[in-house]
Amino acid sequence: MRRLAGIAGNPVEGQGLRERGGEVTRLEAFVDAAFAFALTMLVISLDAIPSSIEELQAALKGIPAFAASFYLIALFWNAHARWSRRYGLDDATTTRLSLVLVFLVMVYVYPLRVLFGSLFSWVTHEWLPSGFLLRTWHDLQVMFSVYAIAFGTLGLVIVALYQHAWRLRDALALSPEERVELLVDRNCWLVAPATSVLSLLLAWGVPPTAGWMAGLPGMAYGLMWCRQPVARATRRRAEAWVAGTT
Repeated sequence: MRRLAGIAGNPVEGQGLRERGGEVTRLEAFVDAAFAFALTMLVISLDAIPSSIEELQAALKGIPAFAASFYLIALFWNAHARWSRRYGLDDATTTRLSLVLVFLVMVYVYPLRVLFGSLFSWVTHEWLPSGFLLRTWHDLQVMFSVYAIAFGTLGLVIVALYQHAWRLRDALALSPEERVELLVDRNCWLVAPATSVLSLLLAWGVPPTAGWMAGLPGMAYGLMWCRQPVARATRRRAEAWVAGTT
């Protein structure tokens, strides 16, 4: 039996936008705890506590890799938390998608830190140390592939959550403004898997003798800036569509 949480009488988040997730559900609490545990894994994956200045300096050089991994995990945690507050859904589909998100985070958390460490080591010519070295072109391809799969699949789960809310737009009694924002958020998150697919294709399509072009799979994520043009285009079309159906 589908259960919809908090449809009416909620605080206003913005003009025409309501927060339906008034209370933290057990599912949200579990997801929050899982993300917190994933961040803990990033910390405990470090080596032993430094016993000298030299070891401390070496440990501090791992901060960029930790920060990049922390940002990525926090990005998807915030996306799930924002979606939960906005729509307050607590049904079977929401549970399955949330558990898939948690599963992917737990699977990728440590490999991502290793990969970021290898990337920063490669970019800085090993000034930032990493215990996981990239020795061949194939190693670099695998690194970009793992990141693309991780980023893309996590992004797809967020897209699926927004699509689920869209299917329930009538049951949620979404206002015209809320329907527009839902479509904008969904389409913006579609940029993540699309960029990941491009990066994956570049990783296996660029020849090993390409020189600086070897970094193209990583540079592809610069296209995430397209979220802003996508948001503007989606908003114009969605507002016109919503106006024509109301």
